[in-house]
Amino acid sequence: MTLTRKHIWILTTIVGISGLNQGLLLPLIALLLEEKGVSSTVNGLHATGVYIGILFASLFMEAPLRKYGFRPLILGGGLTVTLCLLSFPLWDSLLFWFLLRFLIGIGDQTLHFATQTWITAYSPAGSRGKIISLYGLFFGIGFAVGPFFLPLLAIHSALPFLVSAALSLAAILTIFLLENQYPEKSGIETYTIRSTLVRFKKVLALAWAPLLPAFGYGVLEASLNSNFPVYGLRIGLEVEKISLILPAFSIGGIVFQLPLGIMSDKYGRRKVLLTVFALGTVLLWIMGMAETSFLALFFCFFLFGMLLGSAYSLSLAFMTDSIPKQFLPAGNLLSGVCFSFGSISGPLICGAFIQYFQSFSYFHFLSLFLLAIFLGLAKKPAPKPESVQK
Repeated sequence: MTLTRKHIWILTTIVGISGLNQGLLLPLIALLLEEKGVSSTVNGLHATGVYIGILFASLFMEAPLRKYGFRPLILGGGLTVTLCLLSFPLWDSLLFWFLLRFLIGIGDQTLHFATQTWITAYSPAGSRGKIISLYGLFFGIGFAVGPFFLPLLAIHSALPFLVSAALSLAAILTIFLLENQYPEKSGIETYTIRSTLVRFKKVLALAWAPLLPAFGYGVLEASLNSNFPVYGLRIGLEVEKISLILPAFSIGGIVFQLPLGIMSDKYGRRKVLLTVFALGTVLLWIMGMAETSFLALFFCFFLFGMLLGSAYSLSLAFMTDSIPKQFLPAGNLLSGVCFSFGSISGPLICGAFIQYFQSFSYFHFLSLFLLAIFLGLAKKPAPKPESVQK
């Protein structure tokens, strides 16, 4: 079976609303905690609750998916997020909110794992890049739209949560328009944490290179949003200019998400990924030499978003090409794990670099990081799925 237009639009719409929730929740909670006098360090650590939830859920997702199918997991994940959003206004507690963020991480991982696996498992190889890019495009648009709901705080502090929960529920209920389906069977009857880890090892042996861009994108997205504002202030940029520069990356990613996916269908995922990471490495080095110029940084951030804003969706498509279908659930879980590790480690490593290596440009450091990923992609082409012992 292949995906119909109905499948694509419903699944991408659900993912788009999920992106909106994430795009709203990050700055919303950060602002509310800042107003309460919570330190920036605690504020940043608090945000890791989502990623910890994602990593925790990754160990337990494969068995429920194979037993119950795609639709129940999407519904369960979406309802978990909705209930958590409704719960934020109930109790103003730092620990309670961290627990809710942890549960949102579990819900988001469940939803994204099921939608990603459904899309990757049933999309035809000839248009897989285009379809997965649509997935990334809708998430990116939702993530970019999310912060526009922040002014609702002026009406009531609970209103952004309530509106986000209502949109989430409305999107999730559309899943009932699709019949439930299941991933391809692997011939394994029992699924435990140990067996999941064994399949993780097999996927890594096959697709370690295709998973590198997912990790890289996690580092870039989290670091640019967390570390660049701090670095920008230290090199003399004004807050207003920083707030204009940052969205340029997201806008660039939205603009070029679909074209890069189509190009990867035509020319191959590896070639496109090598090209964008090579150009991104050069562009970051140029940014380091022109980092005090607002116009240069704004333009470069936009170009950088055009190049690397599709890294996760291209990584997903490349991974799907590189492993047998029965390993796709484990592969999709690992993609989320790699992204989460990048999102957690990126701000920590880059923050330490900014603090202890003040004579070296932050952008040059990121450039070297992208170069390392480029070399990893160039070192060894992904093996053919047919070569794997099942």
